[in-house]
Amino acid sequence: MATNDYTTGSNTFESKLGGITVTGKAHSLSAWFVLSLRLMMGYAFLHAGWDKVFAAEGFNSSGYLVHAAGANGNPLQGMFLWMGETAWFVEFANIAVPYGELFIGLGLLVGAMVRLAAFFGALMMAMFYFGNWSIEHGIINGDFAYMLVFLAVAAFGAGRILGLDTLIENYEVGGEKLIEKYPRLDYILG
Repeated sequence: MATNDYTTGSNTFESKLGGITVTGKAHSLSAWFVLSLRLMMGYAFLHAGWDKVFAAEGFNSSGYLVHAAGANGNPLQGMFLWMGETAWFVEFANIAVPYGELFIGLGLLVGAMVRLAAFFGALMMAMFYFGNWSIEHGIINGDFAYMLVFLAVAAFGAGRILGLDTLIENYEVGGEKLIEKYPRLDYILG
C-alpha cells in the first residue's frame, strides 16, 4: 500500500539558496498533513475574523497597538506606537485585521488563492509575533510557529489538495489553461 511505503508515491523536492542545496522526499501521506494544516489555519482565521466582524462592539486596534507592544520590551515598540497613534492607520487596521482574518480563513478552507492568503496570514502572524513580544521562554512562540505554518502551506501548494486552486488553474481561456496563459498566477494560486 502506497501510504505505508516511503519510496512508493513519494515526491522529491529540491531547493537551492545561497549556494546550498537541500533535497527531501515527502511520504505519500504528506498531502493529508499539508491539507490538515491548511484547514486548521483556515478555520482558526475564519473563526477569529468572524468573531471580530460580527461582534456587538466594533473591532478597535488602537489600544493593542499603543499599549500591548510597549509593555513587553518589544524591539518595534516605536513602530507600534506610531501605528496606534496615527488615525488613518488605526482605521485601516480596524478593517484589515478582522476582514483579513475572515478572507484568509475562507480562502484556506475552500483552497482558493491559497498562496496569497497564506502570504497575508504569515504577514499578520509576523506582526502579532512582534506585537505580543515575549522572550521569557525563548524567541519561538505560537505566533512564530503559525507564521511558519502559513509559509509551509504556501510552499507546498496546499490549495491544489482538495482545493479550488486546481480548478482555477485548469480553467481554460482561449483553449489554454489559465496557469499556462498567466504563469505568474502561480504566486497567488496553489
